[in-house]
Amino acid sequence: MENSFYQSLIREARRQGIRRYVVGAVIARRSSVLLLERPLGGWWGEFWELPSGKVETGESLEDAVRREVQEETGLAVRGVAGYLGFFDYTVGGRKTRQFNFVVMVRSPAGIRVQEHTGYRWLSRRDLGRVKITRQVRAVVESFWKKMQWKA
Repeated sequence: MENSFYQSLIREARRQGIRRYVVGAVIARRSSVLLLERPLGGWWGEFWELPSGKVETGESLEDAVRREVQEETGLAVRGVAGYLGFFDYTVGGRKTRQFNFVVMVRSPAGIRVQEHTGYRWLSRRDLGRVKITRQVRAVVESFWKKMQWKA
């Protein structure tokens, strides 16, 4: 994706008064999507989420998604293959926008989680069996629909 596309996403968010940005990564292995479990007792404890995290000051969305995937999973990103939209939420009174991307990794094996309790590969048939937010569910469903995978 071109840098101008990423910049247009930030410009639009700023026009809407949003100043805090997060990136989310959909990483697939066959038709399953990687989810990470948030630690018990923390914000949204025990929920499953996409590898995601805050965009640092001066960092591009693409650089942020590469860094966050590396930090949260230990996986090296080969490239960003697509954009799956965004969702907004509020943290500490600050409106936040999470931009979600399809990410290709060098190898989906060898995942190392540090900030999370665990990880799982979520298949379409298991979607109703995990505790996820409606926003993450919508992103995952959008991915499966765009990829036309049936599981």
